[in-house]
Amino acid sequence: MKRQCARAGCASPAVATLTYVHADSTAVVGPLATYAEPHSYDLCAHHAGRLTAPRGWDIVRLQVDLTEPAPSEDDLLALADAVRAAGRPEPEPEQDVLPGLPRLQVVRSH
Repeated sequence: MKRQCARAGCASPAVATLTYVHADSTAVVGPLATYAEPHSYDLCAHHAGRLTAPRGWDIVRLQVDLTEPAPSEDDLLALADAVRAAGRPEPEPEQDVLPGLPRLQVVRSH
């Protein structure tokens, strides 16, 4: 059975999945997930294209190709990891252990 759009009153078939990454204030709209998840929302083409996010949130829109099969669970996990990584701050540069002394450079010979 085909899944329907999650928007109230819409009976159109779902073609995309909306997932919120609350920790990063990001909404991700991508290809239809292989199965319905409790914290994601299936959307039709109309609602996926018109989606807006709350103020201060980002929307990541992945191209939805209706000729491709739905992504695997591994693909979706990789996407979620990429979104989380993009939201992390850059690490601070390494601090000198002994301030005032020149830093040693390691040269390896072959």
